Amino acid sequence: MQTDTRFNLVDSDDVIGTTVYDAGDENVGKVERLVLTKRDGRVACAVLSFGGLWGLGSEYYPIPWSSLTYDEGLDGFRIRLTKEQIQNGPKYDPNRGYDWSDENSRRIHGYYGAEYPS
Repeated sequence: MQTDTRFNLVDSDDVIGTTVYDAGDENVGKVERLVLTKRDGRVACAVLSFGGLWGLGSEYYPIPWSSLTYDEGLDGFRIRLTKEQIQNGPKYDPNRGYDWSDENSRRIHGYYGAEYPS
């Protein structure tokens, strides 16, 4: 993600595709999409993808945005979870859509111990 460090904002196009690393600097996936709150437009979740080849057979997992921190040294995001913890969490099927209801979104945030954006 090439960002100009003089600015606090970043284009969503620069976030999509950015690699996500665990605490041990292992690649656990990439940001596939962002999910925003309707009322204030804040990013609530990032959907991570990993596995598969050229997008075929990839798996998708919604992660609370607050669980990700940008690491300039890695030019990617860092998460304090392992790939296994993510794989055991809520899963997103892009072919069937996803239930972004408050109840389900609270479940996602609860699984990761993150505050739900109200």
